[in-house]
Amino acid sequence: MTAPDYVPGHGLLKDRTAVVTAAAGAGIGGATARRLLEEGARIVIGDAHARRLKETEEALAAEFGAGRVTSLPCDVTEEDQVQALFALAEHTHGRLDIVVNNAGLGGTAALVDMSDDQWSRVLDVTLNGTFRCTRAALRAFKTSGSGGVIVNNASVIGWRAQTGQAHYAAAKAGVMALTRCAALEAAEFGVRVNAVAPSLAMHPHLVKVTSEELLAELTAREAFGRYAEPWEVANVIVFLASAYSSYMTGETVSVSSQHA
Repeated sequence: MTAPDYVPGHGLLKDRTAVVTAAAGAGIGGATARRLLEEGARIVIGDAHARRLKETEEALAAEFGAGRVTSLPCDVTEEDQVQALFALAEHTHGRLDIVVNNAGLGGTAALVDMSDDQWSRVLDVTLNGTFRCTRAALRAFKTSGSGGVIVNNASVIGWRAQTGQAHYAAAKAGVMALTRCAALEAAEFGVRVNAVAPSLAMHPHLVKVTSEELLAELTAREAFGRYAEPWEVANVIVFLASAYSSYMTGETVSVSSQHA
């Protein structure tokens, strides 16, 4: 089954300011940045890869206007860089409305062979990085008193077991738990915190480095018999960031049939 037609924007996030981490390139972060712009938002994007980030900023600015796209290199394992990214958003646009925590790191290693460094690196980017950015967002939202929305990128692997993925599964399950706890704490000052859980989202560069056998095996597990386009995950992120999900908080939404 082929992917459906691309859905045009409907102004759902007009005049909102959004921060998106790991937003360079062709994956979910880049697709989310584009979808936010198409829905009328201004964006501040971060990524650990400075060159790709600058290229992404320039391309989006050329299409949507320089005043609506700002970038700053940001490694979410570094607290000072996280602080700088959020400060830039407030300084540039005077407000913060939406935060999409997309940064994550995967890898494959059997647990018996996994080093402390392999375990710690995946946890630090994927879980601790989401914690750092969620904390920064909640502090900004609480101070402003005007509400806000956080959307975290989890994964169906946080629900399911898979060999070689103990570190990634633990990190993504942690993101889900963090989402639920943060939602309860944030509700008192009008902030919603939710997450998406994709299974198999691919872009052309990723397809090129994936064997045909593995890709066939993975897509066979999906209800539609294909992988998700990154923008299909971004659509759900936009929904969670918009007023259409105004009564949803603490939820993890599976963008897949493989939620269990």
